[in-house]
Amino acid sequence: MGRNLACLMIILGLSACEQIGIPDPQKQAEAEQAEGRAIGSACRHAGRALEDCFALNPDAHKAAVFEGWRTMNDYMTENNIEAVKPTIPPKMPAEEKPAEPEKHAEADAHEEAPPPETPLSRLRNRNRPGDAH
Repeated sequence: MGRNLACLMIILGLSACEQIGIPDPQKQAEAEQAEGRAIGSACRHAGRALEDCFALNPDAHKAAVFEGWRTMNDYMTENNIEAVKPTIPPKMPAEEKPAEPEKHAEADAHEEAPPPETPLSRLRNRNRPGDAH
């Protein structure tokens, strides 16, 4: 009887692992997938391109983001739903913010400066042959 009670207590104690802070890898993976799908759906609903969504959310699981984006695209197409234009501009990740343009000497002031590099242009240019990156 005492042995059965001890086994029961161990089983009940281990069933509440999440409550004592022991992470469950399967639940973490499911949560990351769900978050990626939500990000992709939100990006599509806001009318953002998939590449923009990847650039704005570099830590998100790309396959899940694509799945959410595609699912929302299909839903919006079937139900004739228009994209909602975001009113707040996106915040770029800290390491991808374009640098402030530097002031050049007066001799260079009359030349037009090239447009600042954006995360999307970096993604498009990274696999071009002939680039020395």
